[in-house]
Amino acid sequence: MKTKLIALTLLATTLAFAPQGSKQAWAEGQNPAETYELLNLFGDVFERVRANYVEETADRDLIEAAVNGMLKSLDPHSSYMNKKTYGDMQVQTRGQFGGLGIEVTMEGGLIKVVSPIDDTPAFRAGLKTNDFLTHLDGEAVMGLTLEKAVEKMRGKVGTDITVTVRREGQDAFDVTITRAIIKLRSVRSRTEDKVGYVRITSFSENTSKGLGDAVDKLKEEMGDQMQGLVLDLRNNPGGLLDQAVAVSDAFLDKGEIVSTRSRDPDESQRFNARPGDITGGLPVVILINGGSASASEIVAGALQDHGRAILLGTKTFGKGSVQTIVPLPGHGAMRLTTARYYTPSGRSIQATGIEPDIQVAPAKVEELETRHGRREADLRGALDKGKNGPAEEEENKTDKAEDEKKKEVLDFQLMRAVDLIKGIAMFGGQK
Repeated sequence: MKTKLIALTLLATTLAFAPQGSKQAWAEGQNPAETYELLNLFGDVFERVRANYVEETADRDLIEAAVNGMLKSLDPHSSYMNKKTYGDMQVQTRGQFGGLGIEVTMEGGLIKVVSPIDDTPAFRAGLKTNDFLTHLDGEAVMGLTLEKAVEKMRGKVGTDITVTVRREGQDAFDVTITRAIIKLRSVRSRTEDKVGYVRITSFSENTSKGLGDAVDKLKEEMGDQMQGLVLDLRNNPGGLLDQAVAVSDAFLDKGEIVSTRSRDPDESQRFNARPGDITGGLPVVILINGGSASASEIVAGALQDHGRAILLGTKTFGKGSVQTIVPLPGHGAMRLTTARYYTPSGRSIQATGIEPDIQVAPAKVEELETRHGRREADLRGALDKGKNGPAEEEENKTDKAEDEKKKEVLDFQLMRAVDLIKGIAMFGGQK
């Protein structure tokens, strides 16, 4: 009797919350009686687990696990969030949360790093895009849901967690990271000679405002001397759709920015730009890489299709699906994939990513040491050898300073982007 009651309840819930498109599909190609039998199967298994499993289990845990399993079987991004997880997600989108500072997904049962967030514990510890985390404090990740794994990575500020990292071409190694409050300042800017540089690390609630403030500041610093803008979206895991649309709109005067296409054609959406270019038409180069995902790909794809920006770097992550957060009163919420993103030209981002216009892989820039033959001063007994005193010492100091400068890490992709803008400005008549 209990089994049938559970099955009837689930069936009633399915009918009550199913969207119109689902009802139509059921009527055309599916048998409600067969669906009822399958729900009856669920109720039967649920009762047998409750009665016979070796350890007593809470009904809530069983049902939440079943719901999450159903959603996770669809794709890596659909999932169930209990009250705590849902609350954590809301805090994160507001721009401050506790943890390590990495955007992750699940792949092959392991945690895959989409990208570390700038200036966070994970970033400083050296975690990289496409790293796999196999163990958390010695406990295997395999078998955990993404939500459980994220929950384990979060904890009291100041406490340590040791993660086992599997990186291509290396043996697995452990990294100890100290948890901290992650405060997301999603926009940073500076000048690079006569070129403005703006880095967006994620798309949270205030990103578009931060972009506007950053560009205003750069204009104030450089005035008419500003030759263009580099927009750095490398290792940006994405975020809010409306912020991606607003950032794209900031550089476009008209035209489509992005469209979403769902199962029901009537639920598809198109987002269009309004007049006004934040840079006044200056050249724009966007830096992308394998850690640029979701909202980053929307911006890159929109500006590429409209010919408004040149994309430089490496191919993006390819996360082009839309997740809708559906609150479940009293229980939390579910994250459900409901549509795909398409660029203005109709390209799907999902699993294909965005190809850069100019392929530039990360590289370490080193100045080749100038080799010379033997000099007079190298000869045994040479006249005046070693008599220059202070001048020679000063020369040695200068050499040491230059050697230290060479050790600084140079951003090759950014250098290429700045050079590209300068070239455009030179041949386009810009100052």
